[in-house]
Amino acid sequence: MESILISSATLGAVIGLILVLTGAGGAILAVPLLLFVQHLSVAEAAPVALLAVALSAAVGALLGLREGIVRYRAAMVMAVAGTLFSPVGLWLAHRLPNGPLTLLFAAVLAFVALRMFRQATASKPEHAMGAGQPLQPCQLDNHTGRFVWTASCTRALAVSGVGAGFLSGLLGVGGGFVIVPALKKATNAPVHAIVATSLAVITLVSASGVISMAIAGRMNWQVGVPFAAGAMVAMLVGRRVASRLSGHRLQQGFALVSGLIAMGMVVKVAELKSKVVYGGGFEARSRGRWSFSLRI
Repeated sequence: MESILISSATLGAVIGLILVLTGAGGAILAVPLLLFVQHLSVAEAAPVALLAVALSAAVGALLGLREGIVRYRAAMVMAVAGTLFSPVGLWLAHRLPNGPLTLLFAAVLAFVALRMFRQATASKPEHAMGAGQPLQPCQLDNHTGRFVWTASCTRALAVSGVGAGFLSGLLGVGGGFVIVPALKKATNAPVHAIVATSLAVITLVSASGVISMAIAGRMNWQVGVPFAAGAMVAMLVGRRVASRLSGHRLQQGFALVSGLIAMGMVVKVAELKSKVVYGGGFEARSRGRWSFSLRI
């Protein structure tokens, strides 16, 4: 019992440091660490990771609200759409075999790693608009500082929220790697407002996922509570040193580590499948069935 609490808190602290040093996208490493260290399946690790994501994002969102940079109406539109589709992802996660679900997570992790590495090495921000490019659907009013709401604006934000909510329930990720690029593409808001608004959406969507999982009895509180507590403490401590380190170098390092972990997840599934095929074939035939559940 005590060893589980200590290891969970330590893992949470690692995620908290990654979050504060590299940004919200670092939360995607929570599930792989829980898979490899705590030997949970993706479906078991997702609620624990989502609990830590929700609490961590809430801190950033509250700071953004205090500074007045959260576009709360846009956040509500995305959060409502995400909340409706988060249970769909949760339902699917508990019906997919762990092997394919792990491979799906590895693919998403590899995509995030590649995108973050490209952003860290690019000389210009990806969201910078060039001459001749069309205006984004959501435009800020220069006088009020709020979005001018149109049907295309609402639709663009809602679709982004659906994607973030679905991935939140399916893989236990906050969806920041979906929300931030979507807001950059759909709005002309400044980067600091986009990040703060993204954290608000992540908080609301992740909280709805945590509540759904807790009601369904799928939350491992013995691992989840110390994991989330470790992440929060590490975030608060890490904020003091984050500004002194090179953000681009940290993002490049995070991207490389994420890519290696994604490859490790694929290799792990392949090894388990090989053991099933070559080591469990006779046992399966003797029982009259050929299906196996792959668990990490």
